[in-house]
Amino acid sequence: MTKLRPINSNDNLALKKIIQDALKSYNLDIAGTAYFDPELDYLNEFYDAKPNRQYFVAVDEANHVYGGAGIAEYDLENHVAELQKLYLSPAARGQGLSYQLLDKARDFAKQAGFKKLYLETHHNLAPAIHVYEKYGFQEIARPLKAAQHSTMDKFFILDL
Repeated sequence: MTKLRPINSNDNLALKKIIQDALKSYNLDIAGTAYFDPELDYLNEFYDAKPNRQYFVAVDEANHVYGGAGIAEYDLENHVAELQKLYLSPAARGQGLSYQLLDKARDFAKQAGFKKLYLETHHNLAPAIHVYEKYGFQEIARPLKAAQHSTMDKFFILDL
């Protein structure tokens, strides 16, 4: 049985490995992706730094980390949050965890006062794109503003 909870410092190393392994498996262990994000070493501190950020972790009864998803501010003036770093280990895929994490992230974003949820991804990540589209995200032609991850070439928005 898997549960979702907020990130803590004990999760950082496992999440970094899950994120980097997933990106590498899709040939995205390159500049311009989350693979090289400096906050991967301290994800919990990054998300704990501001009250309108949160990262949810999927764990089993033994606290083994299967993945997670984060929310952070993107465009405060327009009340837009960004869905960040939704990744799962291979063992956790295909069990609906992505949708559970999306529910938690969406609910947090709403409670934090955001009106829209934005995300950037890459065409290589077809399984993720399928999840986003099925969840109700709408593809948009270009990033809402300059993309943090310059390699990303797919952009989505969800009204909250």
